[in-house]
Amino acid sequence: MPARGNALKRRIRSSGGKLLRRFGLLPGGMPDGIGDDAALADAALDGDVMVYFPDTQDSLYQLRTWYGPLRELHRAQGVTIVCMDSRTAAALRAEVDLPVVTIALDATLDAIILRSATKLVLYVNYNPLNTAALRSRSAIHVSLLHGDSDKVVSVSNQIKAYDYSFVAGQAAIDRLERYTTLFDAPARCIPVGRPSLDTDRIEATVRADDRLTVLYAPTWEGGQASAAYSSLCTHGLAAVRSLLAAGLDVIYRPHPLTGVRVPEYGDTDRQLGELVESSGGRVSTGRPLQHDFTDADLILCDVSAMMGDWLPTAKPLLITQSADPQSRDAATALLSMSPRLTVAEATSAGNLARDLIEHDLLREERIEMIEYYLGDITPGASLARFLEACARLSTRRDELWARIQDQQRPSADDSV
Repeated sequence: MPARGNALKRRIRSSGGKLLRRFGLLPGGMPDGIGDDAALADAALDGDVMVYFPDTQDSLYQLRTWYGPLRELHRAQGVTIVCMDSRTAAALRAEVDLPVVTIALDATLDAIILRSATKLVLYVNYNPLNTAALRSRSAIHVSLLHGDSDKVVSVSNQIKAYDYSFVAGQAAIDRLERYTTLFDAPARCIPVGRPSLDTDRIEATVRADDRLTVLYAPTWEGGQASAAYSSLCTHGLAAVRSLLAAGLDVIYRPHPLTGVRVPEYGDTDRQLGELVESSGGRVSTGRPLQHDFTDADLILCDVSAMMGDWLPTAKPLLITQSADPQSRDAATALLSMSPRLTVAEATSAGNLARDLIEHDLLREERIEMIEYYLGDITPGASLARFLEACARLSTRRDELWARIQDQQRPSADDSV
């Protein structure tokens, strides 16, 4: 009787889960698992490369940073994006002209990778659900992530799950060498620069006026205390009021995940947006990052990938100091040498920003760091390194997999 009762409970939970998935009522961050599995029973994925993205739409910004490079890679080798969430897949189909499928079952995923002879699997984050694809032995697994920064996530032990990691430059390798144990960063990391900066380039534009402008681009609240870098609730309103009082224009670029985890951040985001817009500034959402970089004379940001991406502008930056005593970073030279804004100094951000713009004493030092962080930034160079690295690893995969298959074939002695 108890066994029969447990079986009934499992069926009820299963039926309830299906209904929740079907009507889109699952908690945020949980994929709905509505897959194309039946239609893919005998199908093969297009191309040599699979991008595995099991996340919900909240995290889609992580993949968006790679749209441009992935389009170019699709032309060279063929790319298919595999999702676990049907809502995310629908959004992707509307945004990017790449093949997209949704796979809910591990068995479907295992079989289709083998049937497709997929050479590379790419990942843009460390989602624990990535393990579904990581089980495959027939492909090389590459971590791309969605930015290169001094956040502790950049030196997470999770990097060891991947065969290789594509990083921006030598700074990332040195960071991993310093902060990660039992990981051979020089052997496992391949510097490719920031290919999205190549594909998202814009032509230089003429500013409408000569008013000095500050780009305020805080990060999100973070998933744990050690990665709580956001200045939004601690510095944001005071700093922006100070910038405006100093006669500076403000572009406010909120992080896409702002307020998803902690409602207070969403409330502050709304207040800050209203303040900026009421002062004639711009709240930048869905706008190419390079446009904001072009329009700004200085960036005020947290410890995040914004620091390195901003470097090629050669313009000054001001980095906030987290107010959370539990936060930790994986500091490199840029973070160590850059001016930091504490909570106590937020009310003086305007005068400090104006002084940094008008007397940029660290400009030459930052320019010298560009190659260290990003490699060659000649237009097209980073994209070329990315495509070459993918092609090289695809060839290596073929060689390794052929050797494994040869070893698994029965020998003449086995048939005796």
